[in-house]
Amino acid sequence: MRGIFTKDFFPRISTARWAALLLAAGLPGAAIAQAGTQPAGAAPATASQGSSQSSQSSTPQAAAPATAQSPQGSAPPKSGDSDTENGDIPRIRVGTNEVNVVFTVTDKHGKRVTDLKQADFRIVDDNKPALDIRSFHAETNLPMQVGLLIDASNSVRDRFKFEQESAIEFLNQTVRRNFDLAMVVGFDATPEVAQDFTDNTEALAHGVRELRPGGGTALYDALYYACRDKLLKQAQNGPTRRAIILLSDGEDNLSHVTREEAIEMAQRAEAIVYTISTNVSGTKAPGDKVLERIADATGGRAFFPFQIRDVANDLAEIQEELRSQYAVSYTPADFKADGHFRTIEIVASDRKNFRVRARRGYYAPAQ
Repeated sequence: MRGIFTKDFFPRISTARWAALLLAAGLPGAAIAQAGTQPAGAAPATASQGSSQSSQSSTPQAAAPATAQSPQGSAPPKSGDSDTENGDIPRIRVGTNEVNVVFTVTDKHGKRVTDLKQADFRIVDDNKPALDIRSFHAETNLPMQVGLLIDASNSVRDRFKFEQESAIEFLNQTVRRNFDLAMVVGFDATPEVAQDFTDNTEALAHGVRELRPGGGTALYDALYYACRDKLLKQAQNGPTRRAIILLSDGEDNLSHVTREEAIEMAQRAEAIVYTISTNVSGTKAPGDKVLERIADATGGRAFFPFQIRDVANDLAEIQEELRSQYAVSYTPADFKADGHFRTIEIVASDRKNFRVRARRGYYAPAQ
């Protein structure tokens, strides 16, 4: 085999590239010398470095959230995708600690604003300005992963049928075939997946209709489960908008996790949580404050319909908002892969007239 393994057999490969290939194949220094390169010095160092970085890039990360990616977590470059310098010598692309945030801007009247530019915002990560803004654009077409969580406890029995039909209409209007994914989770004492992630709206509608009210309420457990066991384990092919739509009265009497633990898991899953209260008494109950806290901490929004038929309008508004957001990708300053929570603050330059809603932060991956 070595008789034909010569540079003449691959006439389009440069001399420097040929030396690197020989080193990677473990061939002796004589073969390298024959290729017209120095057997010791710059060329071997380049090949060794490339080999080391390539092996690192193929090592999977252990259960870390995909917010900020470490170099080892980056995917190997595709064929024909690498940058080059000095002719055709490949330059290996190494991943950066990049944070992706989707956010919404409204004016002082609550109307969405969709025509602002990067210069109209300031991004602060863990109390320090972002080191580098990698990309910024108004985003209306990101694929979505949506979890619909429906309270099926006894406390919502009298309005459950209407909630089901409103949820089905929302899914029909939101989920695009071969593009978005949604799941349906009903919960009373325990969460139950009525329909796992799919783009089939008929299957999703069937899952919603299969839910039956009864039992106590474990709201925090349901949110925790949906984020940890479903969203975090669902693959993402590029930037994806993750959202939880939570229909409940906010009352919880059976959960094993706390409200703050459920919020933390939603933050780890990078999920925006929209809450719709099913309390139509006309006055805010303690459960409504719980729903406000969950939505605010994750960059979502809490809705309080005065009448049960307003639930459909609130779901339609959520659908429109999910299609009218901004997406920014940035590199944080002084980033440490230590597993700690890092705060995010996105501020509009014109703070008097514009309000930004975004998730409050993320958990850095742990090495």
